[in-house]
Amino acid sequence: MKIRIDKDACVGNARCYAISEELFELNDEGYIAVTEVEVPPELEGLARRGARACPEKIIQIIED
Repeated sequence: MKIRIDKDACVGNARCYAISEELFELNDEGYIAVTEVEVPPELEGLARRGARACPEKIIQIIED
C-alpha cells in the first residue's frame, strides 16, 4: 500500500501528522512535505486514519 498526497492542496491542518508523524512528514511551515509514501504493513491502519482525518480529502490510499 502507498499513500499519494496532493501537496499543493494542503492547507496545514496537520490532522494527518497528529495521527502519524512518521507517515505524514511536515515542512517547516507546517504543510505536508511528501507526495507519496510506501506504507509498511504495520502502519496501514494509521495511513487510513490519516487519510480520513484530512478535511480537504487530499490523501489517497493506493492498494497494491
